[in-house]
Amino acid sequence: MRLKLHIWRQKNANDGGSFATYARDDVSPDMSFLEMLDVLNEELIESGEEPVAFDHDCREGICGSCGVMINGSAHGPESGTATCQLHMRKFRDGDEIRVEPFRSRAFPILKDLVVDRSPFDEIIGAGGYISVNTGSAPEANLIPVPRDDAERAMDAAECIGCGACVAQCPNGAAQLFTSAKISHLAELPQGRPERFARATKMVEVMESYFGSCTNFAECEAVCPKGISIDFIAQMNREYLRSRFK
Repeated sequence: MRLKLHIWRQKNANDGGSFATYARDDVSPDMSFLEMLDVLNEELIESGEEPVAFDHDCREGICGSCGVMINGSAHGPESGTATCQLHMRKFRDGDEIRVEPFRSRAFPILKDLVVDRSPFDEIIGAGGYISVNTGSAPEANLIPVPRDDAERAMDAAECIGCGACVAQCPNGAAQLFTSAKISHLAELPQGRPERFARATKMVEVMESYFGSCTNFAECEAVCPKGISIDFIAQMNREYLRSRFK
């Protein structure tokens, strides 16, 4: 496949940055998107140029670190797929591909395609845990959990914290991420004693960094794990109840 790549290059957080164009004429449709960037970087290094910096780790759609904007869409054209799982067969011979970092005031660019997503860590640090002293691990069936509750908790817990929801949202909102973290703990018995304090703390930290949700549902559309915006409604209910407690 012959492709033309327009990739955002930025030396550091203080640099203005701009797009650089690279022509590729030997791209295999079986390559993943990150493998294609690896091959490009090998050629750049051989020619004495600076390789393109991008985040990645597991390359299995689990860690959430690989997200970039591809032709204006977080993680690219295939739904339910992280950037590392996207294959070049989703593009056609002769395509021009625009690759840039997630754009958000809360995610400042560090270099090229790498952004600082530490505000997510602060949201988790505010309440994304259970602090009850449970002692040693109890027997698995000691606390009965209804199947529907367990399934819903697992649906929320699938969130990998990639930030695609923020990058795609016209308002730069983080409600989908935050609601998933609040909901998966609130659905289980172990997380319910602190559910209202958790909602208050996490929402307040979220609102200090990110914009407000106006139900565009762009977040749900690009989420690689298909997290439903129903969890945002649940988070709002948790937060409103917390204000009366």
